[in-house]
Amino acid sequence: MRKLRQRGGRTRLPLTVRHAPVPWEDQESTWRQARPAAIAAGLRRATSRPSGNWYVVGASRDVRTDRPTGRTVAGVEIVLWRDGHGEVCAGSGICPHLGAPLKDGAVRCGTLICRWHGLALDGSPFAGWEPWPAHDDGVLVWVRLDRVGGEEPTEHPVVPPRPLAGDAIAAVYTGVGACEPQDVVANRLDPWHGAWLHPYSFVDLQVVSTPADDAPDAEDALIVRVSFKVAGRAVVPVTAAFRAPDPRTVTMRIVQGEGAGSVVETHATPLTPTAAGLPRTAVVEAVMATSDRPGFAVARILAPLLRPAMRSTAGRLWRDDLAYAERRWRLRSTGRFPG
Repeated sequence: MRKLRQRGGRTRLPLTVRHAPVPWEDQESTWRQARPAAIAAGLRRATSRPSGNWYVVGASRDVRTDRPTGRTVAGVEIVLWRDGHGEVCAGSGICPHLGAPLKDGAVRCGTLICRWHGLALDGSPFAGWEPWPAHDDGVLVWVRLDRVGGEEPTEHPVVPPRPLAGDAIAAVYTGVGACEPQDVVANRLDPWHGAWLHPYSFVDLQVVSTPADDAPDAEDALIVRVSFKVAGRAVVPVTAAFRAPDPRTVTMRIVQGEGAGSVVETHATPLTPTAAGLPRTAVVEAVMATSDRPGFAVARILAPLLRPAMRSTAGRLWRDDLAYAERRWRLRSTGRFPG
């Protein structure tokens, strides 16, 4: 491989040109390295960590001041809106009067008004309606559901380290699959499938470090070298670390190479109750791209134009990964999952 350079040897573009393409079927197999026991151990460590009963419900941009937003977590209807100060309000999406869907209401001057009979909510307890703790981290909105989570509640969710908001372009993709959150997390804790299942995006993938089965939180990371395909034989090689900071979240952070500090946060939020016959899970993935190159300032200005492309790229990957997660659930639910 060779890098594209300017005169004087200074790197002009963060690209490497592969000498020759490797046919998909001729790339090095990873099935021996992708040990089911190691993936299962990583999943156990992830699910043993506390969440404080916090669930990601969507992008910050989706919760607006001019209308309410409805979400469902584990069968619980949630309504969200912003008050007169721009703060997120959250609570039951069922009107306490006669059960109207509050997501179909209207927001006027920070107050949510039910369309059935005009019951008005300003975000404080009223007429049997109680607010639920909500957290807006600037990219995603979280809601704390103590009855659903059943854990010791915490004041704030576990928000993974991210690039500074002013230094990054953030885009949020949401998809839904017929699986449970653990199937999404297990998918993300299996980076070995990357170049096989997503050959249109990844090449030369190598997992260079895996944690011990009893690894402490600080050392619980999968370190991966991989190249992102750009066009033809041009690729961008990076080193990334995969971690699971809570039971429903996996992060991928670029630790070396172009875009170091960029993060992909994948959150798995259950939509149906635990006892549901056919589970449904929302994948809410936040991509936060950053770079220390001077030209990235222009990219930040063009962020509104770049976000749809970022969401489209995430959606293409999750088309395949949700099929992976859904099949995993089907095999588990019928007792046919290997091991």
